[in-house]
Amino acid sequence: MIVGSTMMDLVAYADRLPEAGETVVGSSFQTGFGGKGANQAVMARLLGADVSMVCCVGTDGYGTETLQNFAERGIDTTWARRVPGASGVAPIWVEASGQNRIIILPGANLAMDPNVAVAAVNDGPAPGVVAGQFEIPQSVTAAAFAAARRRGAITVLNPAPAAPLEAELASASDWLIPNEVELTALTGEDPGDGLPSDDLLRSVADRVGCRLLVTLGEAGSALVGTDGSVHRAPAPTVDAIDTTGAGDAFVGGFIWALAGGRSEMDAVRIATTVAADSVTRPGTQLSFATTAEYERLLADL
Repeated sequence: MIVGSTMMDLVAYADRLPEAGETVVGSSFQTGFGGKGANQAVMARLLGADVSMVCCVGTDGYGTETLQNFAERGIDTTWARRVPGASGVAPIWVEASGQNRIIILPGANLAMDPNVAVAAVNDGPAPGVVAGQFEIPQSVTAAAFAAARRRGAITVLNPAPAAPLEAELASASDWLIPNEVELTALTGEDPGDGLPSDDLLRSVADRVGCRLLVTLGEAGSALVGTDGSVHRAPAPTVDAIDTTGAGDAFVGGFIWALAGGRSEMDAVRIATTVAADSVTRPGTQLSFATTAEYERLLADL
């Protein structure tokens, strides 16, 4: 189950991004379905999970299209709600290197109701995993996670976009999966040009009181074990076209593997593989492969 955001991505591609006050001519533009919660739900579904999406969309055309996209992908939207006004949108700039800049306008995502999220978790069979992000109010995710814990579910928090982590949500989270920028927001410590040290990762895991898995872009990821050991998983070498949505692909792959009973390191390897694959194509959900392609990609993992 994903308790999270939906966005319509508005993506502009250019050889380089403009400086302050400058206009540049782009190379292409596309729209696509996004939002961290929605992206993670779609990835988990493509890998074969049964997924429920707890979300809020507006009464505009983007909201209608978003719900249709979920239906076409076989994602349950029993607990999706529509509210008056605009759905979330995300203008995205992507430069030739594949790096991106994103501004999110949450819109209807901010109208999510903690009571609806709790009811979704309590309805029917207990979910194996409940995942959340920071594109909706933290109070909603905290309420859902507390209910999930009572039902024996694993709770996975992707603290993105970067923001301080509220204590109530931290205490209800089993796993925390930030990237390097989000890790800095959590710690206030900038690792500089290097990767975060093992000591820093251990200190964060101790401070937040839950399992920590940090995504490190082309350097792969780092997992802090229950004994304080740090395991680093390298990423496959690929030609990056667009890194938008790679972190969401990672989280979607990880929660699918975790819910399916895979070991932690197997889950990390699977997550790293699908994330690396996603950057070889443009777009967010558009960059994800098919179920059949993932079966071939993950056959030896």
